[in-house]
Amino acid sequence: MPPDMAGWRLDRALAAALPILSRERLKSLISAGAVTVDGKLVRDPAVKVSGGNAAEIAIPDPTPAGNAAQDIPLNIVFEDDHLIVIDKQAGLVVHPACGNLDGTLVNALLHHCRGSLSGIGGVERPGIVHRIDKDTSGLMVAAKTDRAHTGLAAQFAKHSIDRRYKAIVIGQPRPPAGRIEGNLGRSPANRKKMAIVGPGQGKHAVTHYTTLQPLRDAALVECRLETGRTHQVRVHMASIGHPLLGDPVYAERRRNFRNLLTELAFNRQALHAARLGFIHPVTSEALSFESNMPADMQELFSHLCVE
Repeated sequence: MPPDMAGWRLDRALAAALPILSRERLKSLISAGAVTVDGKLVRDPAVKVSGGNAAEIAIPDPTPAGNAAQDIPLNIVFEDDHLIVIDKQAGLVVHPACGNLDGTLVNALLHHCRGSLSGIGGVERPGIVHRIDKDTSGLMVAAKTDRAHTGLAAQFAKHSIDRRYKAIVIGQPRPPAGRIEGNLGRSPANRKKMAIVGPGQGKHAVTHYTTLQPLRDAALVECRLETGRTHQVRVHMASIGHPLLGDPVYAERRRNFRNLLTELAFNRQALHAARLGFIHPVTSEALSFESNMPADMQELFSHLCVE
């Protein structure tokens, strides 16, 4: 280790020397007895190093993920050794959970990234740093390495990610642009739903909306997330009286849209993650991606355009 690291904690020095591994991962390896300094086994991550120490790490092969790799088609927008950006199709669940144990984006990524995952936290798996609802389409990023996972997670925590959604909402918002602020938490009336909750409850959430185009009894809006909470756009837009068209949870199937939704077989919320921008956690390059509305949402939009 370089002389200028003298006096540093061992885990900090190793993280600086091996940025591909997160500091938490290095702490685990040190505690597990996988690190020697000048030929001597060290198990304390906080031990101080002196300039010129020679450290060796025995990194075990990552253990297989508990989920099966499955050959599920993916629309890859960008990929390098550190991360992957996907344009997710509606209907695809992001992470295995009760009721969706396979057939998810994680299963698809395990297949697609086979051999290129460095073992996030010691497990060969993609790093899911944010999610999109099953029936929402659009852009999302996943990490392939510890370093990318840590860097992306930090940006999401700081709310510095540029995330913009296109939504078709019922009615036309007045004013046509605005800011919605309201803490989000589980609905006390229905634990399967999210709701705006009182001060000191839930998580702080802010959405900025702009009407892009008035439609027939509806509007196409852009929602920019200042925070990223579960069902944020859906709950916030419903809270101002303009729920997303087709939303089975937060919007009633109003009579004037029922026939159209049935005719088009549109059975999801009209929500698409259209823009994603962030700083590459390894190269520091500013990246920005855009995605057009998928065919089903574009067809719905076309039918609602004012003639």
